[in-house]
Amino acid sequence: MTPSPIILFVYNRPKHTLQTLGALHRNALADQSALYIYADGARENANEKEHSNIKKVREIIRQKKWCKTVQIIENETNKGLSKSILQGVTEITERYGRTIVLEDDIVTSPGFLTYMNDALNFYEEKEQVMHIAGYFYPVKTELPTTFFYENTSCWGWATWHRAWQHINTDATDLLRRIEQKNAAQHFNINGAYDFTTQLKDNISGKLDTWAIFWYTSVYLRGGLCLHPHQSLVQNIGFDGTGEHCSFNTVYQVPELARGVSVEPIPLKISQTARTAMMDFYNRAANPPLHQRIYRKFVTSVLRPLFDVLR
Repeated sequence: MTPSPIILFVYNRPKHTLQTLGALHRNALADQSALYIYADGARENANEKEHSNIKKVREIIRQKKWCKTVQIIENETNKGLSKSILQGVTEITERYGRTIVLEDDIVTSPGFLTYMNDALNFYEEKEQVMHIAGYFYPVKTELPTTFFYENTSCWGWATWHRAWQHINTDATDLLRRIEQKNAAQHFNINGAYDFTTQLKDNISGKLDTWAIFWYTSVYLRGGLCLHPHQSLVQNIGFDGTGEHCSFNTVYQVPELARGVSVEPIPLKISQTARTAMMDFYNRAANPPLHQRIYRKFVTSVLRPLFDVLR
């Protein structure tokens, strides 16, 4: 069976983009896969440095044949990440029925594409399964090789047109439906992480994001998201350079899985995974003192210095 098409969204981070593409190129199925790269354009108020970085990114994506085929879709104006992803995933899933999605700060292990394609094939006819995740958080609980959890975890992921067609991008309607079901506490992983605030911030205009729409849409349909216990991806974007990501090490996984087997498991949410994530979010919200000091030092001293020098 032909491997699923891959989408990569890039903008103005050349170093991250190069690492992401380099890791993807080393994947076992890269030489059999079609890659679609959506390159966003400069913002109206972009400075010379941003224009330079956008140019560098566009040179990198043309640097070599990263996959079997590479098609580049360049925007001359800036759509923003949210609109780019919503449009790109819709276009590719409508054309091919499925897709694997990456952003420019997601470094994959060599077995990422194999796992994704195996899972897409295995669960294609299972309507309740709506999302395949390549990342899972560095929890302390022992979990099965793969399991189902309701959160969509969009750092290296995949879906089908049959599932993506149900995405609702009306934050007001999504929040109303969560409240009508009296589900806010459960939706917020028993209060461990305030996802409802992300909906509210999109309503007010404080945020312009997309992943909360997908998670809420899947949640309201009772959808299942397949996760690997050992992550196949590392998010390298928490260095202060991302659109919505400040410096943070809490999401770093100690070691990536070389590969993950997809085997039959019960089609139900893992309560053990929910409990593990409650513990993770509570630890993330209250890191040890030495981690808080280091984070503040990097954010207030090293990052501004780096921005001046680069």
